[in-house]
Amino acid sequence: MVACHLDSLNMLATPVWIVAPESEELIYANQQAQSVAKGRTLASMRSGEHSAVAHRRLTAYATSLKNRDDIIEVWSLPADDGTRTLSCRLSAVELEDRGEVILFEGLTPRGNAGLKASRSAAYRPRKNGFYARFFYTTSAPIVLVDPAREGQIVDANLAALRFYGYTYETLCTMYIWQINTLGRGILPVVAEIAHLPGGHKPLHSVHRLANGSIRDVQVAVGPVEIYGERLILCVIHDMSEQRDLEQALESAKRRDPLTRLFNRLEAVQQLEKQLPAANDFSLLLVNIDSFRHINQRYGHRKGDEVLIHLAQALSDWSEHIVFRWDGEEFLLLLPDTALAAALMTAEDLRAEVEKMAIPDIPPLTVSVGVAQYLAGESLDSLFQRVDEALYQAKNRGRNRVFAA
Repeated sequence: MVACHLDSLNMLATPVWIVAPESEELIYANQQAQSVAKGRTLASMRSGEHSAVAHRRLTAYATSLKNRDDIIEVWSLPADDGTRTLSCRLSAVELEDRGEVILFEGLTPRGNAGLKASRSAAYRPRKNGFYARFFYTTSAPIVLVDPAREGQIVDANLAALRFYGYTYETLCTMYIWQINTLGRGILPVVAEIAHLPGGHKPLHSVHRLANGSIRDVQVAVGPVEIYGERLILCVIHDMSEQRDLEQALESAKRRDPLTRLFNRLEAVQQLEKQLPAANDFSLLLVNIDSFRHINQRYGHRKGDEVLIHLAQALSDWSEHIVFRWDGEEFLLLLPDTALAAALMTAEDLRAEVEKMAIPDIPPLTVSVGVAQYLAGESLDSLFQRVDEALYQAKNRGRNRVFAA
C-alpha cells in the first residue's frame, strides 16, 4: 500500500484509520471514518467513557501485531444518546513513505449469528460435565455475564470468589457494572462485546473488590452459548503488579538514578510542552565550580555525595522544577518568569549555595547561566543561549550569575 492509493479506501463500506504507532499521528482516515468520528480525535475515541482497549500506547501492540494476533478495541463515538460504540480490528501494514503503520478497521456488528436461542429465562449452573469441570477448577477467575439482563453476573468460579472477596450467593446477584469502576458506563461495551468473536487480545479494565480496593485487570471476553443461554465468558487476569512495575520502570526512565531528580530527557519533554503555551519562562543552568577538583581530591564517592546534597538543597529551596542536566549541572525551569525576576532568583540561589555546609568538603560555589525564552524560539536556540550564559559566568571568575 502506498500513500497515493489511500483514497481508494473510500470505496470501503467500513471506516478505516491509518496511524503512525510511535507518534500516534493520524496519517489517513477514509470518508466513512470521518463521518463516524464527527471531528473527534483518535485519542479521544480510544479513551472515551465507553472505550475498552488492551494498551493505551500503540507501541505496546508491536509484538502482538508482528505475531498477527487478533487485536480488537472498542471505541466511544459521538452520538445523541452518548452511548454509541464501535469495534475496531488492528493490523500492521507497510506504507512506502511511512514504513510500518497501524490500520484500524471498524467492524460491522455481526449480531448473535451462530448462537442458538435461549431455552430458559435464566441460566442455571450445573456441576457435572466438561464445562463445569473446566469452569469450577481452573485457577483463573472466571465470571459469566448475561448481556440481555444489563450485565448480570450469573455464575462465578472459586477463583473469582477469592479474587473479588464475595460469597457465591452475593456475587451472582450483582452486575458487571458493580465491580467495574466505569459503573453503568460499561454497559455499551458489554453490548458491543456480545457481538464480537472470541479469541481477541484481552481488554484492560479496572475492577473494584469487596473491600473497596481496585485492581488493574485484563479481561479475555467473548460470547458463548452454555446450556442454551447466550452469555459472555470473562476470564480475569490481575495486572496490578505488572502495572506497578511498568509505572516504576517508566518513572525510572524520567529520573536520574543518583539524585532522583528528573533527568535531561524529562526536561526536554516538559519544555516542549511549555513552548506552545507562549507564556514567559526562564531557565537557570547551575554548575558546581571546580567539581573536578572535588572528585580528584576527595574521591568520586564524595563527589556523588555533593551532587545528592546540592540536588536536595535545590529542590527544598526552590519552588521551581529542578532537573539533573549533565554531570555537575542542574537545570531549573521557572514558569511565568521574566528575565529580571529570573536573575534575582539565580542570585539568591548562588548566595544560598555559598552558605551551605557539607561535612569534610570546603564551601561550595556555583556559577549560573540565565536565559528567558523568546517567542518563537526553538529549544535548541534556548539551550545554546543558557549554555553560553553559563560559560560567561565561568569565564568571568566563577561564583557569579550571567544572563544571555
